[in-house]
Amino acid sequence: MRLGALLGPVVDAAAASTLPDQARGLVADGYASLWSAHAVGRGFMLTDPLIALAAAASVTDRVEIGTAVLQLPLYRPAELAHRVLSLAQLCGSRLLLGIGAGSTRADFAAAGADFARRFATFDASLAVLRALLLNGRADDVDLAPWPAVSRPALLFGTWGVNVERAAREFDGWIASAAYRTTEQVVAALARYRAGGGGRAIVSTIRLDRSTDLGALKDQLDRFANAGFDDAVVMFLPGAPAPVKVRALVR
Repeated sequence: MRLGALLGPVVDAAAASTLPDQARGLVADGYASLWSAHAVGRGFMLTDPLIALAAAASVTDRVEIGTAVLQLPLYRPAELAHRVLSLAQLCGSRLLLGIGAGSTRADFAAAGADFARRFATFDASLAVLRALLLNGRADDVDLAPWPAVSRPALLFGTWGVNVERAAREFDGWIASAAYRTTEQVVAALARYRAGGGGRAIVSTIRLDRSTDLGALKDQLDRFANAGFDDAVVMFLPGAPAPVKVRALVR
């Protein structure tokens, strides 16, 4: 199982300009992928995910970079496709685009979007986004992307009945460990595999000052033994040093 890390969050003024340094440090410590989460309007700030990944892409040349996950209903599909294809100019085939319908009402309020209709909006936007990423065109929109620009793998960040949909329709599945137990995540993976799913990523494994490295190793081992391809940790204030966490996965 590969180990990745979420960039940020930036927690003080002294660290406000260190995203490139953070990316370099995580790569030096052996992390296989760098990710950025998407949250707005919740009383704390995460860097815009595509900006964070542009910073990471500019100072790395091998590791994968990805969104875990973008809330698709908060974007206009053509605008998002243009930004994603622009980012792909920096990182090429390393880009992984994780998308979801969103789950937090405050984010939708901040964006002026309809939380109640998020699933319908997701489906409508997904159809347009797929077309634009595939050939640069959808209806009257023609982005005319450069022929050499890579198209990212499309991953579905979801839960519940949509786990099987991730297996059928997407290049991979992102499961969040932020609000679910290890047992719940492992059980959902079994459903994903039964549905023929490919790459499986468990993300947002939160680490803070209370994290016990022994217990964390046990959790990561369980994810690996269950068959996850990747685990992605999130360093919060007071978390163990990234190099110590990386040493837990061989």
